[in-house]
Amino acid sequence: QLPFFDMVWKLCNKVLLPVAIGQVLRKTKVVEVYKKHSKKFKKTQEIVLLGIVWNAFCNAFAEGIGLQMNHFFVLLALLPSLHLGALALFFIIFDKARFPPKDVVAGMFCASQKTLAFGLPLINTIFEGNPNLAAYCAPIMFIHPLQAFLGSFIIPWVERYISSKETERKN
Repeated sequence: QLPFFDMVWKLCNKVLLPVAIGQVLRKTKVVEVYKKHSKKFKKTQEIVLLGIVWNAFCNAFAEGIGLQMNHFFVLLALLPSLHLGALALFFIIFDKARFPPKDVVAGMFCASQKTLAFGLPLINTIFEGNPNLAAYCAPIMFIHPLQAFLGSFIIPWVERYISSKETERKN
């Protein structure tokens, strides 16, 4: 039995509250400070994300990843297949909807990406205290670098798609 209201409260504090504060701050003069120092904020954001990933991996390996070797290999085969399938599905949907080529590519990547920054707090809150927590975190920790690898792998195809569609439009 999951303590539903306690879990929702924790999720609101970990995920929704920071997003809400960020949205409110966009309506203040803080935006000017952000624009003025955007490179520093971007670097800070990357360092914080790296810290989250580092912390998650350290916790997972310190506590044991919680996966049997055969489950690890299943994840290794299943996650790339599911991610490539999601990329293909969203590509087809956005292309058939006749979005401009650059929007098709942006939609394909945005719709298929799963974020470690939101996924881990969600999993940690829902399964807090569960002895299998590390095993539940494993897929999102594997998919995070996998998304970057697969994304860079298909970039040449994406570039050819965009240039061919733009050539078709000009003719």
